[in-house]
Amino acid sequence: MIYFDHNATTPLDSRVLDAMLPYLKSFYGNPSSLYRQGRIVRSAIDNAREQIASLVDAPAAQIIFTSGGTEANNLALASLPPQGKLAISAIEHPSVIEPALRFKRNGGHLDFLDVDTNGLINPVAIDKLIQTKPDGVSIMLANNETGVIQNLTPYINKFRDNHIIFHTDAVQAVGKIPVSFSKLGAHLMSLSSHKIYGPKGCGALIFEKGLEINPLLLGGGQEQSLRAGTENVAAIIGFGKAAELAQTELNNRQEKLLTLRLLLETNLTNIPGLIIFALQTPRLPNTVQFGIHGVDGEMLLMQLDQKKIAVSSGSACASESKASSHVLKAMNIEENLAKSALRISLGIENTEAEIFEFIYQLKTLVNPT
Repeated sequence: MIYFDHNATTPLDSRVLDAMLPYLKSFYGNPSSLYRQGRIVRSAIDNAREQIASLVDAPAAQIIFTSGGTEANNLALASLPPQGKLAISAIEHPSVIEPALRFKRNGGHLDFLDVDTNGLINPVAIDKLIQTKPDGVSIMLANNETGVIQNLTPYINKFRDNHIIFHTDAVQAVGKIPVSFSKLGAHLMSLSSHKIYGPKGCGALIFEKGLEINPLLLGGGQEQSLRAGTENVAAIIGFGKAAELAQTELNNRQEKLLTLRLLLETNLTNIPGLIIFALQTPRLPNTVQFGIHGVDGEMLLMQLDQKKIAVSSGSACASESKASSHVLKAMNIEENLAKSALRISLGIENTEAEIFEFIYQLKTLVNPT
């Protein structure tokens, strides 16, 4: 199989699995226990926290382990005043949009920030938003569908000057481009393990020291009493190892992925009627989303699947919806073109030969004559 859906999930790195196995078989103690087994496990969790902190340039003490990026995003938004004002971009992941809509249903005020045809936030919209004095703003660092990277630093400086809490979903960005929590200046940042060749079921929320966090889960005192429940030890260890590898190999991964992406795009542009979204915009080195006039995207996806090529039509977390992508709608992409959209998200094990095979099969399916 040719796997081109790494933004949905990545395969587990064998080195990550090796790091996890002892904590599934031998070191099974509860990390809250005081005896030796528990202390060994607690030490391993602390080490994983340090590995993740190093990857994103953040203090280890400011990392809360969660069950994934979705929980991290929910936890971030739950920390806003319940009757306050929240603004999010129109291209956020469902795990930000849905809790934001619940925030509105519960009496809060919600605004959506529009994007241009390239998927970028309009700076004028930021200035207008600040005048409304929101309590919090959430804008993703890199989009999971188009791969578009937002230049957030100028906006965050303005938010800080106006005492506005800023959260960014960095799930897709981390491990693909350099990300520094300290330099970016966000108050809150969400991460996920299974996007960087780590295990599913583990993520993290990074928070600025002194920021009040409103826990979603109450019970024991785990994670500084900010996320109750016995830790998913093996997954956390795997997340830490994946973070260590991502940091060590970041430059090589970036270079390889960008080379493959450019090769893919060069060949895609030769297909009549094919449009690559946000082609000239800064994007993740592994992500290409395109549409083809006159083509049913879902049908094409299934035809490629029959050829043993796995691609996506957009966000895996919104795949049950029959509507076209809300991201492309926000970018004012014409409806029929949006419904034809496919997303290719490359991984470090993909090859040039796989790119050429995909192009051959794609051309055969869309231009059978």
